Amino acid sequence: MLPKDPMILYSVVNARLRDTYPDLASLCADHDTTPEALCAALAAAGFTYYPELNQFR
Repeated sequence: MLPKDPMILYSVVNARLRDTYPDLASLCADHDTTPEALCAALAAAGFTYYPELNQFR
């Protein structure tokens, strides 16, 4: 389960993308969410996903 707090979510997601998952779709599939939902949650906190970097900034 992914955290709800946007700053913790940002940290956890970027760490998992760096260490475990080759792309956002793989991470989302394992955590029962969609890339759109995760991007929306992090966009609300001011973060954008960069596929070429495989991270949120």
